[in-house]
Amino acid sequence: MADKEKPLLIKRYASRRLYNTETSDYVTLEDIAGFIRDGRDVQIVDLKSGDDLTRQYLLQIVAEHESKGESVLPINVLTDLVRSYTTQATSTVPAFLAQTFEMFREGQTKWMENMGNMNPSMAKGLEAMQAQQEAFLKAMTGGAPLGSTGPAPEPKSGGEDLDDIKKQLADLQSKLSKMGK
Repeated sequence: MADKEKPLLIKRYASRRLYNTETSDYVTLEDIAGFIRDGRDVQIVDLKSGDDLTRQYLLQIVAEHESKGESVLPINVLTDLVRSYTTQATSTVPAFLAQTFEMFREGQTKWMENMGNMNPSMAKGLEAMQAQQEAFLKAMTGGAPLGSTGPAPEPKSGGEDLDDIKKQLADLQSKLSKMGK
């Protein structure tokens, strides 16, 4: 049985074919996306050089889904990501995105747990989840409305936006934990 804790090792051959080392067969990008959707981490390495190519292939999977009309990332978020590569924000953007998605995953998990326990407080849970999603989208889009192609509003000085978001998320987590009791 495959060890679900270790990343699934995929080797890229010189022919650019991708080889699943657990099942000893070739896989496609869509297969890799399926492994990830199933909760499995993957690591893709070049067989000859040993270089880690995981980031490159994950970006390619995202790009293919976006190009097929399965858009998840609004234009202004993509624009801000491109800008972050040319600014000093590169040091904070990865940590912010990782923390935001972790909070989003935790919120989804709590929401699913609450869905299994249908009770009168469910309406409050749905409202809390909606507020959390709105806070997440606001954080990801810099407060610009979805689909907006104009510039994002100017951020508050001194990290006040981040403090506001942290406070909102702490409030939501508190509400969700009270519902679980």
